[in-house]
Amino acid sequence: MTARRPLLFAVLASLLAGATSVLTACAAGPSATSGAAPSTPSAAAALPPILFVHGNGDTAALWTTTLWRFESNGWPRDRLFAIDLPYPLARDDDSKEQQGRSSTTEQRDQLAAEIDRVLAATGAPHLVLMGNSRGGYAIRNVLANVGGAAKKVSHVVLGGTPNHGVWALPNFRPTNEFNGAGPFLNGLNAPKGPDGQLLPAGSAGLEVTPGPKWLTIRSDNNDKFAQPDGSWIGAKDLKTQVTTDGPALSGAENLVLPGRDHRETSFHPEAFAAAWRFITGRAPTVDITPEATVVLDGKVTGVTGAGPTNLPLVGAKVAVYAIDPATGQRRGSALIDKTVGDDGRWGPLTTDSTTALEFVVTPTLAALSTTHIYRSPFARSSSLVHLRPERVLDAEKISKAVVVLTRPRGYFGLPRDSVVLDGKSPPPGITPGVAGAAVSRLLLKDTGRQVVGQFRSGPINERVVGWVWPVDDKHISVLELHY
Repeated sequence: MTARRPLLFAVLASLLAGATSVLTACAAGPSATSGAAPSTPSAAAALPPILFVHGNGDTAALWTTTLWRFESNGWPRDRLFAIDLPYPLARDDDSKEQQGRSSTTEQRDQLAAEIDRVLAATGAPHLVLMGNSRGGYAIRNVLANVGGAAKKVSHVVLGGTPNHGVWALPNFRPTNEFNGAGPFLNGLNAPKGPDGQLLPAGSAGLEVTPGPKWLTIRSDNNDKFAQPDGSWIGAKDLKTQVTTDGPALSGAENLVLPGRDHRETSFHPEAFAAAWRFITGRAPTVDITPEATVVLDGKVTGVTGAGPTNLPLVGAKVAVYAIDPATGQRRGSALIDKTVGDDGRWGPLTTDSTTALEFVVTPTLAALSTTHIYRSPFARSSSLVHLRPERVLDAEKISKAVVVLTRPRGYFGLPRDSVVLDGKSPPPGITPGVAGAAVSRLLLKDTGRQVVGQFRSGPINERVVGWVWPVDDKHISVLELHY
């Protein structure tokens, strides 16, 4: 098992959240409402604030389209918050210090403080918590182990949280927080009575903390971290003792979204609709209402030897260009050309909902490459346009150019989805079966031309066009999907 350790945690690190937190009001600029919007300002003010908690290796930016849908249904923008956990990767051993990684206790304490800040900022008596994957661990830990926290929360929505572990084996990484047979999850899942008091082991009781209303959302069989074998954690022959209903909890409403993958249980339109109904008792529209004026901002973040962080990459340079959505070529000079300061913020930028953009990030770290990030038009304002530069891998330096297609809010699944990169379908790294790859990296033999990424899955259809930049100049192109 020792030989598998680096691969195991590298795979886990790519998905499932942690350390000092930052409270972010989740968008900037003018708001717009539609759909099931409250009819009066007082009705809008009565809606509880919502605090969103991202997963392992991720950022608050993954909630962007979910926030847009809440806004489009009338939820006030100033009552939507997302926490950015600076060290978003779990420790290999939750009980041991590990540089650049976070423990369950650290995440618990950061989230508890964030809850208090949101309530103080809004004056609300309680809030809603929504967590993706490992973010659900922090939520459960706060409500179970921080005195009085459950009284501050009305509803909890957990998308894809591996509540009974990614594996449940007493002798395999026994003190890792993702082990369903380990001390962390055993403690959270211990049976409780309606008053929250622990019951004898083996008793039938609640796994949730009483008080808030709970909803879990899970896949039927397409969640890479709820599988009977360890293929997606780098241990193919491992029998995980975990089933597809592992995210379900006794005492919660447990919902299955057939065909959805691990991330889509939080970020897909179907997951939004389920959360909205659970919180409000009404059906929403899943359509995103565009804004005429769009204001964008976010942070530039970097990496450590342990993996990505959500800490500011001070001194990085950011230039933003409007581009032709059909060709990827720039339209005029830079809209913003800035060196980021201590807060890592690269904006704000005022644009509109019809303009495709190229973000050029020149990092201060020699190991990272100048990264050209191409995005289709932003439908609405957001202060969560976080930028993290990429690097060209050693094995890729034989090529003329590297183009990355990435889907942060879901995985590529075949044959469920259609995925095309520079005419290749499927592109490298995307295989049939359980949806588990969110990134494809394509090596090219030429530069100085457009490159197209196309993704289609049910009603979702997105096309991103970029430009091919040379590896010799230490550049890399990223086509990033919104949906």
